[in-house]
Amino acid sequence: MDVTWVLKYITEFIATAFLVLLGNGVVANVSLKGTKGNGQGLTLVALGYGLGLMLPALMFGNVSGNHVNPAITIGLAVSGLFPWAHVAPYILAQFLGAMFAQLVVVSMYASFFKQTDDANAILGSFAIINNLDDNTVESRKAATRNGFISEFIGSFVLFFGVLALTKNFFGAELVGKLVTAGYEQTVAETQVAPFVTGSLSVAHMAIGFLLMALIAGLGGPTGAGLNPARDLGPRLVHHFLPKSVLGSAKGDSKWWYAWVGVVAPILAGVLAVALFKYLYLG
Repeated sequence: MDVTWVLKYITEFIATAFLVLLGNGVVANVSLKGTKGNGQGLTLVALGYGLGLMLPALMFGNVSGNHVNPAITIGLAVSGLFPWAHVAPYILAQFLGAMFAQLVVVSMYASFFKQTDDANAILGSFAIINNLDDNTVESRKAATRNGFISEFIGSFVLFFGVLALTKNFFGAELVGKLVTAGYEQTVAETQVAPFVTGSLSVAHMAIGFLLMALIAGLGGPTGAGLNPARDLGPRLVHHFLPKSVLGSAKGDSKWWYAWVGVVAPILAGVLAVALFKYLYLG
């Protein structure tokens, strides 16, 4: 599909909005008092976020690449796999999509936010928090250290895995052989497209299962945000929405911790993409 960069930016907005709407929608459902899913736990969150990544990948992967994450956009650009000229618009679209989706979640769950008397449950439906944080200053150091390690490892596995699934899919070697034979990359991809479409579809579905596994297995400390737009965008929304909207139990937005959800995924993204490129792309 030949699309303009403007359409790619719009698609990143839509895809990121899908991710946050389905993901944080589930978090609100299991965390807020009075909802039908209240108390269902991390398994439902893993399912929601996994599908929230899988479905946009299938819908829009062939349009914008379905980055939906500033860390992967930056990681690809650092390794020369994505043009720097489009990094800022992609990231802006991702943040705006995440914030828009969070506002939709709030509009749907407004009454339940007001019923909830746990400030962490309210904030947790917007952004990541670490379970070692007990709302005391003394717990912040341990929460920050554990959160950084958890977010870095989870992000690295996610980004490396996504590249492996979408670049090493069954049939990908045919493209390389055609390029070696003298075909241009785009022509080679067109030639093999009818034979690898199924493999690519399975690869994009597997991305969702990968995120499900990461949240289920590594999400215990933080819930596994693994995405600066998914964390910082909704955290900003939480900060600016008044108690008249989120209820009297709304607490602070834990800005002392916010850098973890931004820095750890970006560093992991740069390293994961660079390592994958070195090992498999030459």
